Amino acid sequence: MRIVSVFAVGGLALGAAACGEAPSDSNDGGAAADKYTACMVTDVGGIDDKSFNTSAWAGLEAAKAADSKIDIKYVASKAEADYEPNLTQYVNQDCDFILAVGGLMAEATSKIAKANPDQQFGIVDAKLPESNVFPMQFDTAQAAFLAGYLAAGMTKTGKVGTYGGMKIGPVTIFMDGYVDGVAHYNKTKGKNVQVLGWNKETQNGSFTNDFVKQDEGKKVSDTLVAQGADIVMPVAGGAGLGTTAAAQASNGKYSVIWVDVDGCESTPNCPALLTTVVKNISDAVRDAVVSAAKGDKLAHDPGYLGTLADNGVSLAPYHEFDSKVPAELKAEIDKLKADISSGAITVTSASQPK
Repeated sequence: MRIVSVFAVGGLALGAAACGEAPSDSNDGGAAADKYTACMVTDVGGIDDKSFNTSAWAGLEAAKAADSKIDIKYVASKAEADYEPNLTQYVNQDCDFILAVGGLMAEATSKIAKANPDQQFGIVDAKLPESNVFPMQFDTAQAAFLAGYLAAGMTKTGKVGTYGGMKIGPVTIFMDGYVDGVAHYNKTKGKNVQVLGWNKETQNGSFTNDFVKQDEGKKVSDTLVAQGADIVMPVAGGAGLGTTAAAQASNGKYSVIWVDVDGCESTPNCPALLTTVVKNISDAVRDAVVSAAKGDKLAHDPGYLGTLADNGVSLAPYHEFDSKVPAELKAEIDKLKADISSGAITVTSASQPK
């Protein structure tokens, strides 16, 4: 069974103030004491990043739809300095569960959770020492391995690229898996497809140092494309939208592999998207909130780990590229998914959840 918890993920950066809450869409009928409040503190990327934060907020909305007693709200962090005050304000508001969005919030969440041992917290992409913080982690290297194999099988130039928003584990784990997927293709097929933008051995590569600025994402991917990459995987939240827009405008010169939430459902650039490395935050968050609202105990150990085997991570459909991906390549990727799920193939990354 999936062990779940409430997670506040996502960041509504739609011009809201740093401590502004989302407009309430909850049913106010019934006694307030009967409500279960799930309060989300966003990371700096914003809820409209079409990626990590968007997916998390969708999970909270799904939880509310599943159980009418659940109330949800969020506060948008504009900078890392907002994390502690935003978490603290929800402690003071007696939220039943406070969800921290992403590994960048680990230090602040640990500090506030330690000071408030009776408060239930959850965090995505981190595991903290405090037992009142439920960890939700994802082995995205597994799904990114499939994406790397796909990219290697689809490139026309023999070069593919990737870049990240920041050099942190939840980002580089995608890049590690992608590189290994390309390497597996090369070994299997006797090819020499090159990966630009990330060196797994040295753990160095290309980064925007930002999860919001689309011009920074476009700048980095423009460089990779100029070097010959015709498929690029940005792991940079909203900054990656600069790449998807440019790819669509390129009239097929290059395509993009999106991450976190299916880009054909979340971005306006589906024609340029080969697929998405999905981190199924939304379902995990939904299940967590619903379970916690029923009074289920949220076990810090082992917490939750999403894998290919439990659909916590996956490769999205090929959508508009479906007819362009050879049937043989599709079958090979399906076989790889089965082999990784069964343990026949082991995917490794220095950033995998421990």
